[in-house]
Amino acid sequence: MAGLEGFEQPRQHASATAARWSPAIEDERALRALELFGNPAEAEVPLPSRPESAATARRLVQVVVLRHWGLSPRMTEDAVLLVSELVGNAVQHTGARVFGLRMRRRRGWIRVEIRDPSRGLPCLIPVQDMDLSGRGLFLVDKLADRWGVDLLPRGKMTWFEMRAAER
Repeated sequence: MAGLEGFEQPRQHASATAARWSPAIEDERALRALELFGNPAEAEVPLPSRPESAATARRLVQVVVLRHWGLSPRMTEDAVLLVSELVGNAVQHTGARVFGLRMRRRRGWIRVEIRDPSRGLPCLIPVQDMDLSGRGLFLVDKLADRWGVDLLPRGKMTWFEMRAAER
């Protein structure tokens, strides 16, 4: 995509990056992502199905949940982690060129959706303490209040919902 050189840099250790992320600090990259890609709370945002798009999705979720919706840093942190897991699944397992990110809010709830053209269903598998992979849906299952997959005429939508407490 033109104009994105240097904007997204793949990280070597995604788990270490997630641990250092702090939603309390205003993130200029999150605001820039919103300007470049659009607001997923207003319309579905198409993103290229590449590993570095997880960072863009995290930034979009961060700015919407924390800044636009005014929800807590803890909720923001959880939503950022979970969207990263769903994006990782879409990128790694669907073979799609593009996936869509959409966010919705209704009283007391937020919902984050990832749409892709594959009709292959994600699978929640048991994980062990020392497993290095396979934890994505396990984390979604543990941190989200609800999650699921809706089959669409052309693909599927994987989503999670979280109860939203106002600050």
